[in-house]
Amino acid sequence: MKDLTLALDAMGGDHGPHISVPAAVQALTVQPSLNIILVGDKAEIQRHLANSTPHILERIDIIHTTEVVEMNERPVHALRFKKNSSMRVALELVRDGKASACISAGNTGALMAMSKVLLKTLPGIDRPALVSCLPTVKGKPVYLLDLGANVVCDSDTLFQFAVMGSVLCETIEKLPKPKVSLLNVGIEEMKGNDQVQQASQILQNTSQLNYTGFVEGDEIYTGNVDVIVCDGFVGNITLKTSEGIAKLLVHQLKTGLKQGFFVRFLSKLITPHIQSLLSKMNPDHYNGASLLGLRGIVVKSHGNADEAALVQAINLAAIEAERRLPEMVNDRLESILLDIKS
Repeated sequence: MKDLTLALDAMGGDHGPHISVPAAVQALTVQPSLNIILVGDKAEIQRHLANSTPHILERIDIIHTTEVVEMNERPVHALRFKKNSSMRVALELVRDGKASACISAGNTGALMAMSKVLLKTLPGIDRPALVSCLPTVKGKPVYLLDLGANVVCDSDTLFQFAVMGSVLCETIEKLPKPKVSLLNVGIEEMKGNDQVQQASQILQNTSQLNYTGFVEGDEIYTGNVDVIVCDGFVGNITLKTSEGIAKLLVHQLKTGLKQGFFVRFLSKLITPHIQSLLSKMNPDHYNGASLLGLRGIVVKSHGNADEAALVQAINLAAIEAERRLPEMVNDRLESILLDIKS
């Protein structure tokens, strides 16, 4: 990996510098070519850096800010009045070319609003999409978007999501021609609302994408497709429902520990695997969630992320920056649109 500089919103999330600073140190320890700008309260950040080695400290810069975007703060309020917040300053570093990517565990709505205003969307992209990968039974991830950033989408927006998701999958997984599907209430051609139907027609006529048609909810975790596209309303409910089912399974297994010997033995054997699956059901916690469609790279980490989870988000941002993801999305979209017009 070539030398990269990332901006980390050190104050974002439920834990702030208590988690963000050690996560940055851990990422720097593993990746010797990485540099990180920690944005936030300088005195507090320095306290958490007290035991770091000179080799790590020389690759860390600190930019002091006086404001923090609260987790329950309205995005519009944060956008208008938190001009010196750690989140906004970290995004400005990306906008000004001083950092290759921004990572934040802060308020998702505020991060989306600020990112769109400061970084702008790519040409041909109407709205950024929140995307992450989920586990499948085949051991490979499936990318699901949108996960809640856009609750209402027209067919053109769903088409744009399909392009962005396909390029992301190619970039991160190094998978040529990933299989792209639309999440629908049935696999038959006549099923679905007007937006999904129209998006399917556009995708069928897009030769540069490997569109495989509709999939239903029970196909998400099979690993039969690589990218699944839906609006944010459907995506968020799908995700939270999956997480709820995983929690139910954990609860039932824990209840089984109070049963007979065989059930206790079986529960002890299976529960760790279910708990692992539960953690992966949350896209913000599983390797970070990317805001696709922007002119810069933004990775959203879960607000309650622990150190290991935040390191995953930092690593994802580094990969996307190294492989110049926004440029790849822009080039692919431009090429596809030219194909459609011709």
